[in-house]
Amino acid sequence: MIWLSGKELARERRKVLRQKLKLLPQPLCLAVILVGKDPSSQIYVGAKENAAKKAGLHSRVLRLPEETSANALSLMIEDLNLNPSVHGILLQLPLPSHLNAARHLQEIDPQKDVDGFHPLNVGKMTLALPALTPCTPLGIMHLLLHYQIPLEGKSVAVVGKSNIVGRPMAQLLMHAGATVTVCHSLTINLAEHLRNADVIISAAGSPDLIGPECLGRPAYLIDVGINRLEDGTVCGDMQTQKLSEHPHCLGLTPVPGGVGPMTIQVLLENTYFAATGTGIDTESI
Repeated sequence: MIWLSGKELARERRKVLRQKLKLLPQPLCLAVILVGKDPSSQIYVGAKENAAKKAGLHSRVLRLPEETSANALSLMIEDLNLNPSVHGILLQLPLPSHLNAARHLQEIDPQKDVDGFHPLNVGKMTLALPALTPCTPLGIMHLLLHYQIPLEGKSVAVVGKSNIVGRPMAQLLMHAGATVTVCHSLTINLAEHLRNADVIISAAGSPDLIGPECLGRPAYLIDVGINRLEDGTVCGDMQTQKLSEHPHCLGLTPVPGGVGPMTIQVLLENTYFAATGTGIDTESI
């Protein structure tokens, strides 16, 4: 069993990105909009700021109060869209309950949509056209490639069907030639669906959902879950200790330190792609 760490790979890719950024005529700017004081969002935004600084990319965080109106948020997004010194725009989710995330994500200029959530970018990705691609799924694809985990002709199970991870993850895997099964909260007998998988990717947001009973053959396990328990500890969707000792576990991402660093690294790379007018060719991953 090997630990599929994302820290080292993200560090390697950041060095490459830093050299690319030095060749550009002006520094790149990533604008991050944070509405409210959600504790997890504060941590994520801080991590993004730190990674951007290490890569030589300017991160501009725009903090708005919880009670910010939809019109005020729309005007801020419009200003950033029109600002030539801003190359990427990220709207930190979740938003306060009175704001419609789908509406505001669609207001972001598709060419500055570094999260890859705009319908235009989603459509291009689905058709395997070059596009700004959601960060976590693309980060996972880079992780699988780095550790030489085969996908073509393999059975891959994705747990979770969110627009942020599950759905785009399934699309990228299909582009890579995998046979994909998507499971979700309404799936009956989850373990039965997972036992035939060569790779299991869980983004359910459910602590310890995946256990040894889900392994029926040798498999690689990718844990996207970040779940904070009542005692303050963080765990993933997978029962890490038990699975790491299972004879069928070929590799497992740690939580934290697995998928998370790659998500942030891809965000920075997407800012570069947005600024240079290029996108990820999902068929070439």
